[in-house]
Amino acid sequence: MTASRAPAEPTVRDFEATVESVHGREIVLDETYFYPESGGQPADRGTLDGHLVDDVVERDGVVVHSLDADPEALSLAAGDAVTGLIDDAFRTYCARAHTASHVLYGAARRIADDLGYAGFDISETKVRVDLTTAEPLGDGDLIELERLANRAVWDSLPVSWETHSAEDARDIDGIAFNTKTEEGAMSDGAVRVVTVGGASPAGDDETPDAEPWDVAACGGTHVSNTAEIGPVAVLDRSNPGEGVTRVEFAVGPTAIDEIGAVHAAALDAATTLDARVGDLPDAVARLREEADRLEADLRDAREELLAARLRDLPTAEVDGARWAIGTVDDADPNELREPAAEALAAGAGDAGDGPDALAAVGTGDAPFVVVAVADDAAGDAGIDAGEVVDAVTDEFGGGGGGGPTFAQGGGLDADPAAVAAWLRER
Repeated sequence: MTASRAPAEPTVRDFEATVESVHGREIVLDETYFYPESGGQPADRGTLDGHLVDDVVERDGVVVHSLDADPEALSLAAGDAVTGLIDDAFRTYCARAHTASHVLYGAARRIADDLGYAGFDISETKVRVDLTTAEPLGDGDLIELERLANRAVWDSLPVSWETHSAEDARDIDGIAFNTKTEEGAMSDGAVRVVTVGGASPAGDDETPDAEPWDVAACGGTHVSNTAEIGPVAVLDRSNPGEGVTRVEFAVGPTAIDEIGAVHAAALDAATTLDARVGDLPDAVARLREEADRLEADLRDAREELLAARLRDLPTAEVDGARWAIGTVDDADPNELREPAAEALAAGAGDAGDGPDALAAVGTGDAPFVVVAVADDAAGDAGIDAGEVVDAVTDEFGGGGGGGPTFAQGGGLDADPAAVAAWLRER
């Protein structure tokens, strides 16, 4: 059995080993410091005797190295001594990212109730951590996660790991333990436990003395101190399943670029609003209030304009009632309810010679009809707006509906002017 020594000795970047077996491109060594893909951490990159290592996996307790080489041209055989070189940049990134996921989980412990761990994954540009929480995390929670994580980085908390029996590991207070996602931590009934913190600067209320920042069963590679992680930038959150919040964050160059981009955007917004960055929330709130006021004014003005258009529709006598009938440009049927009521009310006040009802046919790619009836006409003259719309859709297709005083129909398969003419002549 050749388990990887990478989790126990994550700083090793080159080593000597003996080939135990060769199967095509797959090499098994008597010992290895290459980390096999496991639990969300990708496999190490590097070379064996100059051959590029394409993948590293663990099968039945044996670490298998797949080489990017033609098997027939491979000169390695059992018993050969080989030199392994591990890609320093990628191993360092993975170790920082993996420890950062523990730091973020520790931050989540401090803001979320009934917290649980549902897995994580490291990609080349970001890291995701899946959390189960009693309530979904909001924007304010993301900000606090980022703040607390970076505080833990700044506090230079020690990171350590040791092996316990499975029974003892489960008894550790507050341990994050998920057998499905932490298979790399389990070996022959023993569990590898990674602890972040455990001692902190005196007087620090956020990381009290002797209280670990985070404790978790984990088989990955880690840095020895949180200060090695560098800045942490929370990127986004989503909800991939019921009760699960996925938090995506970055470390390293991606985090630095993200922080710079956010700062640049804040400065640009502050310049545009003639405010300081710290005053942006108040400036945006004032801008929103102004936008809401202007939107309300615009809505009122548009209703007045549409009401004026409806008042100008030509009138005709239809079945003993006075109708205003015509086409309306650049309008939506849902916009016409209030203007139609206003137009009818205005007509009723003009010495009683206003229309009893109106029918407006919308022009454009999707012709529609809106029918409105004055309250007294609906009762005295027996005009029913819904029945009129039904008659229109029976004649010209489409569908719609409504009540006695207002109805609308859409999907008309006819020229709007022809629909208006039919309404005048029916």
